Amino acid sequence: MRGKVSTTVVCSLLAGAAGVLWAPAALAQRAGNPGALVLVGHDVSPPLRQIVPVEREPGQRSIPLRPVGPRSSNVSDGAQQSQVLPLVSASGGLGFEGVGLGNGYAVNAAPPDTEGSVGYDPATGTHQYVQWVNEAFAVFDADTCAQIYPASGGAAGNTIWSGFTGGNCATNNDGDPIVLYDKAANRWLMSQFSVSGGPPYYQCVAISQTSDATGAWYRYAYSFGNGFNDYPKFGVWPDAYYASFNIFNNGTTFAGPKVCAFDRSAMLAGAANPGSVCFQLSSSNGALLPSDLDGSNQPPAGSPNYFVGLGSSTTLNVYKFHVDFATPANSTLTGPSAITVASYNQACGGGACIPQPGTRQKLDSLGDRMMYRLAYRNLGSGQESLVVNHSVNVGSNKRSTYTAVRWYELRVSNFTPSLHQQGTFAPNTNFRWMGSIGMDKVGDMLLGYSESNSKSLYPSIFYTGRVPTDPLGTMETESAILNGSGSQLPNLNRWGDYSTMSIDPKDDCTFWYTQEYLGSSGTFNWHTYVKSVKFPSCS
Repeated sequence: MRGKVSTTVVCSLLAGAAGVLWAPAALAQRAGNPGALVLVGHDVSPPLRQIVPVEREPGQRSIPLRPVGPRSSNVSDGAQQSQVLPLVSASGGLGFEGVGLGNGYAVNAAPPDTEGSVGYDPATGTHQYVQWVNEAFAVFDADTCAQIYPASGGAAGNTIWSGFTGGNCATNNDGDPIVLYDKAANRWLMSQFSVSGGPPYYQCVAISQTSDATGAWYRYAYSFGNGFNDYPKFGVWPDAYYASFNIFNNGTTFAGPKVCAFDRSAMLAGAANPGSVCFQLSSSNGALLPSDLDGSNQPPAGSPNYFVGLGSSTTLNVYKFHVDFATPANSTLTGPSAITVASYNQACGGGACIPQPGTRQKLDSLGDRMMYRLAYRNLGSGQESLVVNHSVNVGSNKRSTYTAVRWYELRVSNFTPSLHQQGTFAPNTNFRWMGSIGMDKVGDMLLGYSESNSKSLYPSIFYTGRVPTDPLGTMETESAILNGSGSQLPNLNRWGDYSTMSIDPKDDCTFWYTQEYLGSSGTFNWHTYVKSVKFPSCS
């Protein structure tokens, strides 16, 4: 394979449809009044570095996948890239083994929900990478790859809430983790749900007091009542921390997505009762992603937060969320508006069909939803971009169908997103899925994903990318970050459920990608890897 990277831990260095059609119906405010979550706990933690890491409880469990939204019909993919471009011009930098079996963490949950973010504070020089998987996290020095906390392995996620009262955040370590770096404030946000024993179900949220993730944290717990708050996703925005949740009544029946805004300013100040505003959507909507701010340029004044999800087989649904914490009843969620895109089929019909060598066990695609993150960037000169991806089926018939990554760049004008370009990256019949995409400060894009086939390629970590001068809708020839050396065996199909591409605020050029792989065939033995990649045109 091209560009193979050793599994040894290292620390060194057709598509471009630009038109858009909106649904004829004008944006309308969602029916009903906004609601608020109930805050059930708040305190300030000791410095994390002084907290003894909680160990993960023994036992193995496969975390069930809860399908959401409608499934797409059997249509031909309308954006498959046919043009072959040169080898991706971005090159790899630092790389290291993340939290997993390979560094002492007793893995017993699947999938890993591989999450990570990079932070940098120019005032202190603090430069850290925080990775969080089901169900442990670790803090690394982003300059040397040295693990800072804990000393080895991973600390269970509920370590952050040690000694906390409220929402069972201290006792439950249930996962679905999120870690983000708030670049404007130089603070960290970490969150996971607490759902064991529910209802009621809870979301645990922590905001660091400083740019050092091993310092003290403001800790919060919010109740969702009898609505199981599955698959939480957060985004940083100037006026709030926005989030989406897939709500299942009593953990069983899909009720639709809930979108929420948390008072960012109040949480950064450690307020005892920061406001929250939420809207509950109907079950006819699928999963949504909030926009997450990259770069130093803020959105224009008055900009809403954008939420994007899959629509029909030819549309994306867009919502705009304006929050007013002073008068919550003035908050609005408008939409959905449908952006017409090239036709697509959800990968595996939203289920499991990813092949692997040496086994009939297929892996989950999560083709029924957008893949994290919905990355926003204001490039200046009037260009605001949103980039996002999801997994699709391509191929001429059932026997020759394989999965690929469909990606989009939406551009925002007058607070209205429209389609700028799109593409389905499928240069051969290998299966590609579980992507994450980002954009650097000069407009280069990097797309990371899993890749596998049934013959010779174990699930591996790859990336592709593009520079602004590439033809619209195209990605350059892919390169490998790390070749897997094992398949996931029966009866475990869970993979993902997400990976994460983040942008280093130290230079606003370097991408950091974290993803799952297996070092050998088996079950509940996944590894993760973290890799930095940069385009030479960005400096």
